[in-house]
Amino acid sequence: MFAAQIPTVTVADVPLDVYLLDVREDDEWSAGHAPGAVHLPMMEIPARMAEVPQDREVVVVCRVGGRSGQVVAYLRQQGWDNVTNLDGGMMGWAAAGRPLVSDHGGQPQIV
Repeated sequence: MFAAQIPTVTVADVPLDVYLLDVREDDEWSAGHAPGAVHLPMMEIPARMAEVPQDREVVVVCRVGGRSGQVVAYLRQQGWDNVTNLDGGMMGWAAAGRPLVSDHGGQPQIV
């Protein structure tokens, strides 16, 4: 329904200093995420959207791009014009060889 309105960016085009907003669940985040990413689970966005910056580019990411696309659509409806969906999500991020870290110190993985 919102597909035409959701701007996307490819993994290759994400700048290293971007505000990367990871909207996956806690277990997904713990298993593996991008260094420097900010974790804010999708279901907490409505209550915590004031934490999402409006003064710089924000790239929203989930596992493959579905949930993050919904978050981008929602935030844009609320007046955020600086949010973009990461095409391919964390699966695409990992496949492109971008860095990953985990919360448990083990080998990071996308679950």
